[in-house]
Amino acid sequence: MNSIKQLAGQTVVYGASSIVGRLLNYLLVPLHVYIFTNPSEYGVVGEMYAWVSLLIVLLVYGMETAFFRYNESRDEKNLVFGSAFISLFITTALFLVAVFLFIDPISQILQYPNNQEYILWFSFIIALDVLSTIPFARLRAQNRAGRFVFVKLAGIFTNIILNLFFLLLAPWLYSQEGLSVLVSWFYSPTMGIGYIFIANLFSSAITLLLLISVIKFRDLKFNFALWKGMFIYAFPLLIFGLAGIVNETMDRILIKHLSTPAESMANVGIYSACYKISILITIFIQAFRYAAEPFFFSKAKEKDAKETYATVMSYFVVTCSIIFLSIMMYIDIVQYFVSEPYRVGLGIVPILLLANVFLGIFYNLSVWYKVTGQTKFGAYISILGVVITLAMNFILIPLVGYVGAAWTTLVCYFVMSVASYVLGQKHYHVNYNLQKIFGYLFLALFLYLVSLTYQNIALSLKLALNSVVLIGYLTIIYFVERKSLKLIFLNDNSKNEYENEQD
Repeated sequence: MNSIKQLAGQTVVYGASSIVGRLLNYLLVPLHVYIFTNPSEYGVVGEMYAWVSLLIVLLVYGMETAFFRYNESRDEKNLVFGSAFISLFITTALFLVAVFLFIDPISQILQYPNNQEYILWFSFIIALDVLSTIPFARLRAQNRAGRFVFVKLAGIFTNIILNLFFLLLAPWLYSQEGLSVLVSWFYSPTMGIGYIFIANLFSSAITLLLLISVIKFRDLKFNFALWKGMFIYAFPLLIFGLAGIVNETMDRILIKHLSTPAESMANVGIYSACYKISILITIFIQAFRYAAEPFFFSKAKEKDAKETYATVMSYFVVTCSIIFLSIMMYIDIVQYFVSEPYRVGLGIVPILLLANVFLGIFYNLSVWYKVTGQTKFGAYISILGVVITLAMNFILIPLVGYVGAAWTTLVCYFVMSVASYVLGQKHYHVNYNLQKIFGYLFLALFLYLVSLTYQNIALSLKLALNSVVLIGYLTIIYFVERKSLKLIFLNDNSKNEYENEQD
């Protein structure tokens, strides 16, 4: 229970940057979709960031997790850091050179021949974010959560401020008589969504600059033998990561190419905007992953490690179930997160929320092949997910559009979770409490389905009934889990007194 308390605390700390930061960042989504009311424009944003996610995973090639593994097992921590960072620096430089040399064919393939600047801007965004990966990992490994949060939030606030400046303030200044000539030095109304990308570029640059003190260039050393071992360990994770990001982002790319030309970018925009409504679960999962990965490795050698992993899984699913039900009980309010033209896609929100719950479950289950070094199984499972993603999207998107992409995402993550569980029980048995996990999840889903039976009543009454449903669900969780929760959050003396009372 002390371990669970420690993980909960770290998740909260990392969540401060992740939850607060991403909430602020995601508040830009309403800004974007209310300014760019044509879903086709926002579709460009959704597609470009899908490519960013894919390329960052490719260019990090598993070195982040390899850093954690070798940082825990070796004394030469500076050498581990240096070997990982220098490796990423070299490959990132080669990536930038390749983009500059082949910018024309790349822009033709991506169908942006008249906007090559988008590709160049995003290439630098990718490079800066890749180079920030290992310094951020070092902060996590050193438990320097405060520094981690500061740097993350600084980059996020830079992005927000520049978005507000270029999308709100600068257009207003440009419209004022006598100011347009001055403002035209740094603002052009024809740039449009390009300012979203420029803001991101500056925020990524600020982030890396703030990490310079963490990098400590004077201590950077490269050891080929060490790097070779790290790369061998990381290579299956590259396959795993690439497969995982294909499962996560390829839907936006495929929607563009499998929809009718007249609707393709609009469909990407609607799907991307509605995907963002699953923000709270994705933010929680991200905060959890930041804390959990080093936590899982540090606990791997303890005798109660498997019990700890099982307990973590149970509370993770409980939390995700609460978030799922909370969003769906107040979807009539949450829908205003996106503007009217995008709300046609709200039907995919519960599907994508459930998909992200199973993605989180899969992250929890992945501990078995990471701590045992059998990362090849992660690659196998993710490749299975890629097959499902590609096959189902190619079948369903032409038939039912982006709804097919949502169902594909859910099926993919569910199958991956089942496959990881089955293999994990064979190679590294953990006694997960499946009755509790699926009990809470199915109860949340059942209550949501019940709420659909009174959709046509007055909004105020509907929200009141949904509040009663949510409070009832939380009450059930409290009464079932109250003993365990007390053990987690009581201090050691109070915990001993409580356990004595129970005996």
